[in-house]
Amino acid sequence: MSKLLAVGTVAFDAIETPFGKTDKILGGSGTYVGLAASQFGVETGVVSVVGADFLDSDIKMMNAKGINTDGIEIDPNGKTFFWSGKYHNDMNSRDTLITELNVLEHFQPVVPEKFKDAAIVMLGNLHPLTQASVLDQMTEKPKLVVLDTMNFWMDIALDDLHTVLKRVDVITINDEEARQLSGEYSLVNAAKKIHKMGPKYVVIKKGEHGALLFNEDKMFFAPALPLAEVFDPTGAGDTFAGGFCGYLAKTKDISFDNMKNAIIYGSNLASFCVEKFGTQRMEKLTANEVKERLNAFKQLTQFDIEIS
Repeated sequence: MSKLLAVGTVAFDAIETPFGKTDKILGGSGTYVGLAASQFGVETGVVSVVGADFLDSDIKMMNAKGINTDGIEIDPNGKTFFWSGKYHNDMNSRDTLITELNVLEHFQPVVPEKFKDAAIVMLGNLHPLTQASVLDQMTEKPKLVVLDTMNFWMDIALDDLHTVLKRVDVITINDEEARQLSGEYSLVNAAKKIHKMGPKYVVIKKGEHGALLFNEDKMFFAPALPLAEVFDPTGAGDTFAGGFCGYLAKTKDISFDNMKNAIIYGSNLASFCVEKFGTQRMEKLTANEVKERLNAFKQLTQFDIEIS
């Protein structure tokens, strides 16, 4: 079985959307990646840090899903990373109300021995130096390294980001981030610029408008499934990344053609994530539900056309 190593946050979120609001609930990029990857039965290890306030029941839930939590450090003297945000009516924009780094401020990831030979490494949205330190701990070169980042690191640690980008195979970012990183408005030109920074594959997420995959002169687009209601977009991008990596780990095929399938699987899982607050939907998701919605994706994108 292929191993997947996911490094990211395991956190608490408090979210407000037009559909309601929550108190502190489970969140974090590492959590969403792990829950999405668990749908594929791959051996997934999450590396993160939490505080003494983190719930043992959440660790047990992750373990019950087949997620290895040996790499989640528990700091008995600190509090878990906390983020609070409020989404606007369009659900595409949001305001950050509170960010408390807490134990994450001095996080030094330690990769468990069992996952130092992982075939696929997913570097969640953390400081580029933290991401690089994970790669330094691997005893075998991963078959695929996937990196997620954001505008914040481009603003304060661009040189470090450029350095770690030379060591990754795939970057997953949204359209706004792709434009900032490349200095190009056209996403096609942005992908070309980012290719030159190191990643062979560029995945640009466009939220409700789907996702793009670029590899040299090849391009693929996958739509997002139109949904009647979106309760909470938090974690959708990380769920997408977890589905993408989980599918590749299961199939052991990192070709461009198979990545097209992985994009669809990632988009499919992200469509579930937004249906409830936090991780609630992903925790209860069944294989039959995933299969049924994949058929809906297929019907959405498949057509016959005569080209004369």
